[in-house]
Amino acid sequence: MLWNKSKNFCDISPTTYAISQQKEIIKRHLQDFLGKDRYAASHTQEKLPVIVASHDSRLLKRGPGIDPVLQENKAVNIRLACKELNGLIIHPGETFSFWKTVGKTSRSRGYMDGRVIVAGQLQPGIGGGLCNLSNTIHLLILESPLTVTEFHHHSDALAPDEGPRVPFSTGTSVSYNNIDYRVRNDTDQDFQLLLWCDEDRLYGELRSEKEIPWAYRLVEEGHHFHQEGEKYYRISKIYRETIEKDTQKVIEKKLLLDNHSEVMYDPALIPKELIR
Repeated sequence: MLWNKSKNFCDISPTTYAISQQKEIIKRHLQDFLGKDRYAASHTQEKLPVIVASHDSRLLKRGPGIDPVLQENKAVNIRLACKELNGLIIHPGETFSFWKTVGKTSRSRGYMDGRVIVAGQLQPGIGGGLCNLSNTIHLLILESPLTVTEFHHHSDALAPDEGPRVPFSTGTSVSYNNIDYRVRNDTDQDFQLLLWCDEDRLYGELRSEKEIPWAYRLVEEGHHFHQEGEKYYRISKIYRETIEKDTQKVIEKKLLLDNHSEVMYDPALIPKELIR
């Protein structure tokens, strides 16, 4: 096979992709071993008293081009990961790592093939669909004073939205273990993650020991779609507002994402009034 110098090593074949992925996994293990971060590892089923944020979402997406088997498998994967995450306490000074808590997704642990994104393409992959779970956690964290230290964005346009649009609805990418989602507790109190599922929905809560004097709100501006060549992209700017609870005054408005996400479903489903 001739080497195409215009390609990265990982893009040459599935074998070189697997080699590159394993190299990154080993590199992350080494970085963590040599690093000084303290990682959250303690769990309790006793709930902290204050609900800081709560979110829920459908476990299964339905629509044209969405494989129902992969969606059912995704629900299995999310339920398994929730068992590892539910009740996790993040003490002051500790870092929450998605993968250090969930662990490696493997068939021996019950994980199944769900949807994953490889080289910009949707395809089946073991443990696929956990980005929906990490995104739920991210939405909780954005309504708290905790500090996001690692975040990877992928397409925010994987499927048409059901109901009112929620910014970051599918935008948080995780892949064992080098593409992680990490949060540090720089406050003076404990925080707790609660994550569970019923038959149809995923639920998440972030709790704390005492009340927080601020509220947080996501604001999306300029939401529309734009055609570039043969592809369509979701365009918007997403901000986080910090609001003083006593006065309801916005004391900070911070740009979180200048969104430019490739639409990864049939463009015919895009509302024509949103195409500019």
